[in-house]
Amino acid sequence: MKFDWSAVGAFLPTFWNGVLVTLQALALGSLIAFGLGLVWALAQRSSLKVVRWPVTALTEFVRNTPLLVQLFFLFYVMPEWGVTLSALATGVIGLGLHYSTYTAEVYRSGIDGVPAGQWEAAIALSLPRRRTWTAVILPQAIRRVAPALGNYVIAMLKDSPMLFAIGVLEMLGEARQFSSQTFQTVEPYTVVGVAFIAIAYPASLLLRALERRLVR
Repeated sequence: MKFDWSAVGAFLPTFWNGVLVTLQALALGSLIAFGLGLVWALAQRSSLKVVRWPVTALTEFVRNTPLLVQLFFLFYVMPEWGVTLSALATGVIGLGLHYSTYTAEVYRSGIDGVPAGQWEAAIALSLPRRRTWTAVILPQAIRRVAPALGNYVIAMLKDSPMLFAIGVLEMLGEARQFSSQTFQTVEPYTVVGVAFIAIAYPASLLLRALERRLVR
């Protein structure tokens, strides 16, 4: 089968729209995942069972159910309860919520990895608990786990095509739509595959460089 470069040219305008939507969903979803993950990690260390147990149950439930099911629930079920969002907003929240349960575990491991002497030094200096967390513990913990957090950004990128199931025209969604209109499949899917590699591979190299820098 001959590769039709004219089909690539016809696909590119809509493809770039898909790239922008994908990057938007990735950026906003990552912010939610990183911020909410830290909240989950701290809540799971709470001395209050009324805080710790519900958060643990929620994170376990989200982590052990498929992302696609969660997207369907947010998009099709939540409106029945009066909560209606756009497809893109639903996708961003779905990605962020799903991956926040994984980043919570990353934060937890980073916090557990802070040497006990750091805690003891903070107590010896009579630092307030909030100051201990913000100035001593969290900076060290986040520095340790930054590369692992970055890996989840790449994983989120690779899961972004699932957003097409709720009507978000990201890169793969644009390719599917173009293919259904023109009956050309090789060109759009090839472009999308190359685009994913072009985004994910340099990002993985940057993460490796960051990891080497942080472990020095």
